[in-house]
Amino acid sequence: MTSIGGAEMVDWNLAVATATRLVRPGPEVSRDEARAIVAELRRHAKESEEHVRAYTRMATDEAHDTPILVVDRPGWVKANVAGFREILKPLLDKMQERRGSGPGPAMMGAVGGKVTGVELGMLLSFLSSRVLGQYETFAPATRDLPAAPNGGGRLLLVAPNIVHVERELDVDPHDFRLWVCLHEETHRTQFTAVPWLRDHLEGEIQSFLAETEVDPTTFLERIREAAQSLAGGRPDGEEDDGGRSLVELVQSPAQREILARLTAVMSLLEGHADFVMDGVGPAVVPTVGEIREKFQQRRQKGASRLDMTLRKLLGLDAKLRQYRDGERFVRAVVDEVGMDGFNRVWTSPNTLPTKAEIAKPADWVARVHNKTDGAHEAP
Repeated sequence: MTSIGGAEMVDWNLAVATATRLVRPGPEVSRDEARAIVAELRRHAKESEEHVRAYTRMATDEAHDTPILVVDRPGWVKANVAGFREILKPLLDKMQERRGSGPGPAMMGAVGGKVTGVELGMLLSFLSSRVLGQYETFAPATRDLPAAPNGGGRLLLVAPNIVHVERELDVDPHDFRLWVCLHEETHRTQFTAVPWLRDHLEGEIQSFLAETEVDPTTFLERIREAAQSLAGGRPDGEEDDGGRSLVELVQSPAQREILARLTAVMSLLEGHADFVMDGVGPAVVPTVGEIREKFQQRRQKGASRLDMTLRKLLGLDAKLRQYRDGERFVRAVVDEVGMDGFNRVWTSPNTLPTKAEIAKPADWVARVHNKTDGAHEAP
């Protein structure tokens, strides 16, 4: 992040170093096994492109193609820190200005930036063992991590986490790896086939950040609370704190409207990926039924109080709802108007569903297809 007065709001390099030091070791595999797993994930990712494009009928634009990277947990941390620095720059610059200049604020900022860097690193180390794959929409290219030449976009597959979960669920590893790749490739297809989508999302996020008037101390305190929860530093009975996530902390009325639109888009993207993953699965993943059942049980069985606290604070519980609600929306629309009818959703920002329409797919069909419940289109 740009430095004003010689002090950063967040010491990003320290965040990476802290997360890398604290990250849990992955499952034990030999060097030869590791090479084979990486090669298979790359092969499955490439194979998934054809399956996803054929099923979704979405034509990708080669000019907007993005790389596929198989990474370990530290690699995921580095990639996400680079993305955070890019997307949060306007907000942290604004907070920096509010903090003021001069030797006093600069000195406090230097100390605060390092403290926050350590705490952010703790959170990233926690998350780095839970992500199977991720499409990084706003990823700037770095020396070690290439990205799309147009300024962003890369697909990450976190190999040790995939191996850990396939062993935990006791499912066929080759089928599970392909199943994960189908989900993540759907996200890649969404952004390569719909070039305006990235700019639209970035515009919404930047509008949200532009409306933020949070005090720097309060914002950083929320990160500190999350880190203290991770370290077990919260006394009993203090974990709820009103039930607010980091995002919910900084909402003005204008931000609530923007967040509702972002929630609808993210529900669409996540639900579409789940729908495609399960739709393609039976034809190419023989054990897809077993995988889906066990994976759903894993999602629903809950976790420790600590894990649940962090999920709420970081907004991860909302992400789980997005999978469920978005998949219901996509399935209902495809059932009603077919895949080509559903694909009108990608026409422009105006054809994206609202948050209310995610809950009531028939309203989206009526608005975009100009039809009521009694009328039917051929799929």
